[in-house]
Amino acid sequence: MATHDLTSRIAPHLDRHLVFPMLEFLQDRQLYDDDEILKAKIELLSQTNMVDYAMDIHKTLYHTEDVPQDMVDRRVEVVARLKSLEEAAAPLISFLQNAALVQELRSDKQYNLQMLNDRFQIGPDQIEALYQYAKFQFECGNYSGAADYLQQYCSLCTNEDRSLSALWGKLAAEILMQNWDVALEELNRLKKIIDENSASPLNQLQNRIWLMHWSLFIFFNHENGRNGIIDLFFQDRYLNAIQTNAHHLLRYVATAVIVNKRRRNVLKELIKVIQQELHSYKDPITEFLECLYINYDFEGAQKKLKECEEVILNDPFLGKRVEDGNFATVPLRDEFLENARLFIFETYCRIHRCIDISLLAEELSMTYDDAERWIMNLVRSSKLEAKIDSVAGTVIMEATHLNVYEQIIESMKNLNMRTHVLAKNVLEPAQVGQATR
Repeated sequence: MATHDLTSRIAPHLDRHLVFPMLEFLQDRQLYDDDEILKAKIELLSQTNMVDYAMDIHKTLYHTEDVPQDMVDRRVEVVARLKSLEEAAAPLISFLQNAALVQELRSDKQYNLQMLNDRFQIGPDQIEALYQYAKFQFECGNYSGAADYLQQYCSLCTNEDRSLSALWGKLAAEILMQNWDVALEELNRLKKIIDENSASPLNQLQNRIWLMHWSLFIFFNHENGRNGIIDLFFQDRYLNAIQTNAHHLLRYVATAVIVNKRRRNVLKELIKVIQQELHSYKDPITEFLECLYINYDFEGAQKKLKECEEVILNDPFLGKRVEDGNFATVPLRDEFLENARLFIFETYCRIHRCIDISLLAEELSMTYDDAERWIMNLVRSSKLEAKIDSVAGTVIMEATHLNVYEQIIESMKNLNMRTHVLAKNVLEPAQVGQATR
């Protein structure tokens, strides 16, 4: 199943710290050799200040208590740099830790800068030092401290580029601390700035692609995330970004649509996009929808459904486990399979009027008894007009909905009427023009 792992595609669009949770998941699922994952972690850590963590991994990987001299030297360098930055930012940090003084700050940044300079001799150098100190704390893995300092920096910074960089850091820190409500607020704040920014189209495209990748952590953990990902990814500018340079994100938006019963209204547009991008990207989840809604291949859809389960279980965003006593479940997997079977059933019913339960059970990968109970519960809880004949072992659909063939005939009728109206609208002005000559 490593063939469907998207880590190598997603990682380039993430801060390196955000890649660690993905590697932890892959290591837990044992999709790759353990040594390979540990080497990848050390490579990531080499560009951070988390030297102690890198040393621990090195000891585990090579089964030794010794560490390379360059790691030892790097640790000394990090400690010295941290102390230097702390001293440079100390005057401003001391001010910010005084609640009474902080209350004197206003929403007017220029006023704040002038007040800090006049009364406390805190100028641009100290504010820049706060940014560098916050960034250094983030690289050390102190995400809580980094988030606080970056937020305070944003309240004082007048440089748009630096403020944007600080917001990205704040978002990453909140994600890594799993503060999903705060992270969603930061995501929306960053989105607004990106959409209103007058940067070049290429720069905006890149920022939107980054934002969508980072948002996966939030949307598949936040209680309203499944609506959030649909709302964001289906906006024209973001959908265009997916189709331009992030086709693999179709896996996540397709999953969100399948498990979200209230957002069926976007299914048609999703199918259209999947069909357009078949040459660029496909995986079992997008192929399931292709089989069902483009090819009407029920046997193919049933086969893909089995593959979808494995993809979900081995995906860092979709395969989240919930511990319940001695058992661990993957809630999204269960919801996906339930709704995917409903998709198969509904589509099958639109084409057939009398359905053999045994054949349907085969399409849904269920036993006959399970399929019969599932259909009975579905008919009771949904608006489907159907009757179950237990003796004959069939489901009889009421003629309240047009089947596929009737839809085609009805569409042709509508097309003839629209053609007639269009021709009339074109010819009448022309005839009037000739009569007035």
